Amino acid sequence: MRLGRAPLRRRGGRRPRGPGAARRGRRRRTRRRRTGVAQADRHFSGKGLGAPPMPFRLWGRVAPRLSAPVLGVLAAEGRIRRARPLGSWTSAQFRWAPADPLPHLPAGDAKTELARRYVATFGPVTVEDLKRWTGWNPTDTRRALAATGAEQVALDEGTGYLLPEDVDDRGSATDVEPAAALLPGLDPTAMGWRHRDWYLDPAHKKALFDCNGNIGPTVWWEGRIIGAWAQRRDGCLAWEPLAARPDRTARAAVEAEIARLTAFLGTTRVTPCYRTPLERRLAG
Repeated sequence: MRLGRAPLRRRGGRRPRGPGAARRGRRRRTRRRRTGVAQADRHFSGKGLGAPPMPFRLWGRVAPRLSAPVLGVLAAEGRIRRARPLGSWTSAQFRWAPADPLPHLPAGDAKTELARRYVATFGPVTVEDLKRWTGWNPTDTRRALAATGAEQVALDEGTGYLLPEDVDDRGSATDVEPAAALLPGLDPTAMGWRHRDWYLDPAHKKALFDCNGNIGPTVWWEGRIIGAWAQRRDGCLAWEPLAARPDRTARAAVEAEIARLTAFLGTTRVTPCYRTPLERRLAG
């Protein structure tokens, strides 16, 4: 008796399609994308923030491709702003709210103002620091820095820049009380400069940064990174020195910060967006 062969099926139980099926599928996907773009445009532009929501089934298809670009453009244009996060304060998803229009600034003036605020916050800085932080080319970086009126100061890395009002307002390092701090991943204190040797031993960069240059949670003492910390699944905070064991004063200050942060977090569990080698090991 001759047995008939069952029709071939592809993964997922789908039957092979004919020569025209691929073309028809592409046409259907194109129509869906165009419909989704049109509805997203109507929903988000103009009075779109108060418009009826897009149908759920359609939004589920277009959201992954459209929501981030559309919201990013509207935010860059100053039409919307981030509001409270969805869920708890640890959520990475945010609500969006209408924003007051931003004043128009010529590109040169905007760059000067941005450079001025950066130098005011992170100064003294080098040209390379500002270039890395903004992503500008060298010419725009130097032009914007010069327009701020920043004055030159001597640094170990070369020439640095400070705003005139800050040049005589730094004081001596001996005037600052030693302090410990537990900073989260991507904290601007650790990410604000291109040259980091003055607060981090280059030998420890591999343990503290991921492959894209994002830093994990760090432990600071007297203005330098001396270790890393992480939260374990049971809520306990663990930390590890990077090199030689800190002295008794430093250990006591770090342990006090750990106790304070543990009490603040309570039952909340925090996982960094960018996991680094040392943070992963400490978290267990």
